Amino acid sequence: MKKILLLIVSHAVVAALSFGAGIYALPIITAPPAPVQAEVTALAAQAQFTGRFRRDLTDSDALHWGEGTVAVSRSAVSLQGRVAPGPDYKLYLAPEFVQTEADFLRLKPKMLRVGDVKTFENFIVPMPASADPTAYNTVIVWCESFGQFITAAQYR
Repeated sequence: MKKILLLIVSHAVVAALSFGAGIYALPIITAPPAPVQAEVTALAAQAQFTGRFRRDLTDSDALHWGEGTVAVSRSAVSLQGRVAPGPDYKLYLAPEFVQTEADFLRLKPKMLRVGDVKTFENFIVPMPASADPTAYNTVIVWCESFGQFITAAQYR
């Protein structure tokens, strides 16, 4: 009986670890190619605003982080840098800087969801035609599926 219980527990642990690894690896495997550096650089040159993703934000950690320069224009938000790989990333514009999940959830009704972040090294997310980046001051990457704060950059 003891041997059967040990087998059940060990198999459950391996299954849980495998499931977690699959959730982490799937977005990396299915991600489209990152935009070429020239395209990101060209968008950054036209940007009205820039900010920086940093790894040292309060709710950023070893699995949830971003680093690099974010450029915001009326046509797109682009990143020259990297974000930690993960599923279901969304890009938001916020009226004030946040660096915690609690602050994100508190302000979410006042935010503009710009679109999906599908690449993890450099990205370009088209801005909705009706969006006014001057009405906000912060870019946030948020994992919608798991309710995880990834990173933020204040651009004004």
